[in-house]
Amino acid sequence: MVEGSGPGSLFVVSTPIGNMGDFSFRAVETLRRVAVVLAEDTRHSRPLLDHHDVRTPLLAYHEHNEARMTPQVVERIAGGEDVALISDAGTPLLSDPGARLVRAVAARGLRVVPVPGASALLAALVASGMDAERFTYYGFLERKGRARGEAVAELAALRHTAILYEAPSRVADTLAELAAAGAAARPAAVARELTKRYEEVRRGTVAELAAYYGDTPPRGEVVIVIEGGSDTPPSEDALRARARALRDEGMSAREVAKALGAAGAARNLAYRLAHEGRDLEGGE
Repeated sequence: MVEGSGPGSLFVVSTPIGNMGDFSFRAVETLRRVAVVLAEDTRHSRPLLDHHDVRTPLLAYHEHNEARMTPQVVERIAGGEDVALISDAGTPLLSDPGARLVRAVAARGLRVVPVPGASALLAALVASGMDAERFTYYGFLERKGRARGEAVAELAALRHTAILYEAPSRVADTLAELAAAGAAARPAAVARELTKRYEEVRRGTVAELAAYYGDTPPRGEVVIVIEGGSDTPPSEDALRARARALRDEGMSAREVAKALGAAGAARNLAYRLAHEGRDLEGGE
């Protein structure tokens, strides 16, 4: 679009997650014709654009500068420039920066145009064999603390497919936590290096995969897919073990009871188990 002929648009463009052949013709043409491309890491994205003869200027847009950059970018779009947003790999906004910019552009009544393409989330889901009719994406879990404990309890209680990203060094620990929370027997899949040379999708129960990756740490980018649970609530022993783990993370009895309730425990049972260990320790 020629500057001054009307407002421009923000194009949210998906890039390959490994295989360069997954870059669509539309994505390449869009990046060639916009005024500027916002990239999470310009050093990472420049070789990709050069490979496809895209000479458009690149600007860094990441979590450390998005608050400062967003108003400037919105004004450029309002002034008539088309702008593209890309991440290091895959579809922007999925565990990547960009949500702030999309919200700001939309709030000004300006056009946001998705240019779809590769997504590790969807690639893992369709290769996993799990039910794809309904699923929840969790991104990366917190590494520790209450937020992680609550997310693990929620995942263990979920009745439909769950998808999460995880660093390779933490895959075994995350699966072990899910198993301890009551999801041990649930079917799951660990997909790594999707679309790349060493692509692998390993299937099994959560407990089986926790044991395997405890002995054989994975390499590369990892996506975990977990099948939804049944309507049968977890056993009291599983809930007791989960309560103990949550207390060890520093949760209060009230927070533990809430997490156990989310995992399927009846209210009275959740309350009793939440206080059980503290009573023995002389706590609250």
